[in-house]
Amino acid sequence: MALKVAILPVTPFQQNCSLIWDDETLKGAAIDPGGDLDRIEEAMAEAGMTLEKVLLTHGHLDHASAAGDLAKKHGVKIEGPHIGDKFLIDSLQEQGSKFGFPTYGAFEPDRWLEDEETVEVAGYTLRVRHCPGHTPGHVVFIHEPSKLAIVGDVLFQGSIGRTDFPGGSFDQLISSIRERLFPLGDEIAFIPGHGPMSSFQRERMTNPFCSDIAVGAA
Repeated sequence: MALKVAILPVTPFQQNCSLIWDDETLKGAAIDPGGDLDRIEEAMAEAGMTLEKVLLTHGHLDHASAAGDLAKKHGVKIEGPHIGDKFLIDSLQEQGSKFGFPTYGAFEPDRWLEDEETVEVAGYTLRVRHCPGHTPGHVVFIHEPSKLAIVGDVLFQGSIGRTDFPGGSFDQLISSIRERLFPLGDEIAFIPGHGPMSSFQRERMTNPFCSDIAVGAA
């Protein structure tokens, strides 16, 4: 068994939708399917993947808008984010209208996630970390055996998530990164919500917002 990953930039915001699946059973999950469902479906078909569930890191439209439609089509459940983002999930259609996104069906996740719960995907166990700051209910998914994290808009290569949206907090976001993510280990590579992958070590050493030097911990 090996966990396979594909990263698909979707929506006009080029948000990274991640597909994760087992290379033997070909069962897996779509994480943050914000839009461009045809592209997501094509990628799943190319991998021979059977969708088992949909996971959400947070409730912004580029991450979550198409989750309901995708889950309904495949008869699967939606897990995540934390209930702190319910106000964002409830307003997805309003968000979409504001930014000129396609209209997708309204939905409510089948399971809201709490800190340190786990999510099962194709026989793999993903650890959940609640990491507020970009949004109140943002969660991160970690598969420690693969040394991989899917962090949404908490952390980027060389940057961090915006904190000027409703419910955002810069201090809370830095705390989430420094206290909830970096202690998981320098060797953890992560898929951000936008842009290229990086590692906790690289960001701890060089990120101008949350590195050891930036916070006076060097």
